[in-house]
Amino acid sequence: MEIQSVKSFIGYYEKIRERTNRIIQVVPPEHIDFSYKPGKFTIGDQIRHIATIERYMYGETISGRKSAYPGCGKELADGYDETVRFFNEMHRQTLEIINALSDEDLTRKCLTPAGNEISIWKWLRAMIEHEIHHRAEIYIYLNLLDVKTPQIYGFSAEEVQDMSIKL
Repeated sequence: MEIQSVKSFIGYYEKIRERTNRIIQVVPPEHIDFSYKPGKFTIGDQIRHIATIERYMYGETISGRKSAYPGCGKELADGYDETVRFFNEMHRQTLEIINALSDEDLTRKCLTPAGNEISIWKWLRAMIEHEIHHRAEIYIYLNLLDVKTPQIYGFSAEEVQDMSIKL
């Protein structure tokens, strides 16, 4: 998928973010610090990681600056409510940066943290892939906690199978 318009990208990105917000909304606040094993991201870390990578890596590099990723620890936002507020604020700031781009800017090159050149539209596509990856991890964490999670597109795999023709 090639991104040719900032406006159409923002529309698509907001749909991705709506799906991420739906899973975050079902996180039990008492489990924000849950991790499947010591030393791995907690649910809160996952949420803060999506936020800080979006804002401080992607947002900075598409602006022509170096990545300023600060990590994803509790010092950024502690507890469920503060983490959700932080997540939303980082997204708001990133949208402000993206909305300042012209459609022509999408073909301009930026530098990844490793110093590799990449077209901004490809880098924005990678940002979405990154969010989806970590959203899936939150789904797994919540499944480990037996928390009922929302379907991404409205149906479970079993429901789709039941609605499908039998070959």
